[in-house]
Amino acid sequence: MSITYLEAIREAQARALRDDPRVFIYGQDVGSFGGAFKATKNLAQEFPGRVLDAPISEDAMVGSAIGAAIEGMRPIIEMQFADFSTVGFNQIVNHAGAFHWRTGVPCPITIRLPSGGTTGSGPFHSQCLEGLYALYPGLVVMTPATVEDAYSMLLEAVAIDDPVIFCEHKYLYYHLKAEALPTEALPVGKARIARAGRDVTIVAYSAMVHEALAVATELAGEGTEVEVVDLRTVKPLDTDTVIASVARTGRLLCVSEAWPWGGVTAEVIARVATEGFGLLDAPPQRLNAKDTPVPFHPNLWTSHRPTARSICEAVRRLLQL
Repeated sequence: MSITYLEAIREAQARALRDDPRVFIYGQDVGSFGGAFKATKNLAQEFPGRVLDAPISEDAMVGSAIGAAIEGMRPIIEMQFADFSTVGFNQIVNHAGAFHWRTGVPCPITIRLPSGGTTGSGPFHSQCLEGLYALYPGLVVMTPATVEDAYSMLLEAVAIDDPVIFCEHKYLYYHLKAEALPTEALPVGKARIARAGRDVTIVAYSAMVHEALAVATELAGEGTEVEVVDLRTVKPLDTDTVIASVARTGRLLCVSEAWPWGGVTAEVIARVATEGFGLLDAPPQRLNAKDTPVPFHPNLWTSHRPTARSICEAVRRLLQL
């Protein structure tokens, strides 16, 4: 029996509801409908009165969650798409993110963002906003790339006292499966070595980890050993694991589905250049989505985001530097 990435998210929410009476879920169509992607399917029936449909107002959803959290609850907010979270942006970054700093009172909310592109999703349902939220102090930003992390990290998100932005990639919902749910996991803020190598480091997260692993497999046939680092969380960022990897390989490529301006890849390269410049045998490189809105057409979308093919080409160029 296998479990999908989406089912792992559903099971984590069910366990959180079961284990802690302070937990509730709030979002548009999360009740009897089960959510836009069915991440809350059957949970309203299993936990009556704790899986609540919200009005079409992300601002109100987050504001209500903040109020509940500072009174002792632990809400999970589902945004139908990550893109829509910007409607509640002020509540997230200026209220939830800053509340403990201003008052000393924790604000334990978890905001689930179905992130990233799928074929035909277009510019309003495909955005990767982890870099935007990582800019603001007080927020933890998680980007699970595996079924195991989708489960364990969501449970950790609900348990910690900080507001968490939980970026779950929509493409992985059904494309990713595991044999079982994990019984243990790395802590928040700790990256993992998804594949060991000696010639070049690829730092990635979320769906791009799997593109990077495909590249590592392809290049292994050519005698090149690629080390793949899965960041897991982008705020906090595990700089030590990244620099240790660069120390082994001497070359760095950072890959993200988000837009190129600023963001996670820029931050990783800045830290490596500042703290590990002497370890580099070549200038660090990055590969992001194109600096345009996400296109609808499948062919354009494939060209817009990094893929195994474009990552492989970037690695080959880097090896020649």
